[in-house]
Amino acid sequence: MERTGFIQIRNIYKSFGEMAVLQGVNLTVEEGETMVVLGGSGSGKTVLLKHMNGLISPESGEVFLEGLEISLMEEDDLREVRKKVAMVFQGSALFDSLTVGENVAYPLNEHTELSPGEIRDRVGEILSLVDLEGSEGLYPAEISGGMKKRAALARALALNPRGLLYDEPTTGLDPAMTHRINRLIRNLQRKLGVTSVVVTHDLQSAFAVGDRLAFLHKGEIRFVGTREEFQASEDLSLQEFLSTT
Repeated sequence: MERTGFIQIRNIYKSFGEMAVLQGVNLTVEEGETMVVLGGSGSGKTVLLKHMNGLISPESGEVFLEGLEISLMEEDDLREVRKKVAMVFQGSALFDSLTVGENVAYPLNEHTELSPGEIRDRVGEILSLVDLEGSEGLYPAEISGGMKKRAALARALALNPRGLLYDEPTTGLDPAMTHRINRLIRNLQRKLGVTSVVVTHDLQSAFAVGDRLAFLHKGEIRFVGTREEFQASEDLSLQEFLSTT
């Protein structure tokens, strides 16, 4: 039987107007690993990431989740996919009018039949996982950028997803908080066994969290491999990227 991986991207193309963003991308993310997608600004990293749980559909090509094609699914079915593969958005995307606890509880209220007490316990459990114990009553305007990132991650974890998609998780953070977020991504992989895809332009973060790295350049994946293979690659576009980061 053909090995399909947890997420498989097959020859996908995507354009916006006359701008071709993805031009025949192929990528397989194996179950339990953390795959980092690197590339320059505007290379299509976030567009690729959003194909992995159906937030964007390809013009052609196929996207599979655990062997099931999701690129042809209707929106109702895609909602189930997004429970299984959750996304942590670059800007956190928290609801400003809700507290941290209410933000994390939101998907539990929407998609489960847990009692208020069970939801309260689950929120506390998840916030503990991301080092935000006791922050339930704070509003997004009252917390730091790093705390917002962790609150958004907690909300993504609410429904026990099997996969996490991170869009630039350390952008705008100082070095100490960047290190903390990177360590958290690794710890969640170890504790929960989640499969993760991390989009970043930060080489240090990529090396810190990635089991394998993929390099996206001019709409194509030019390289996939380990950190050591990445550094030893003779691909000219990759070498140029390394020399400018």
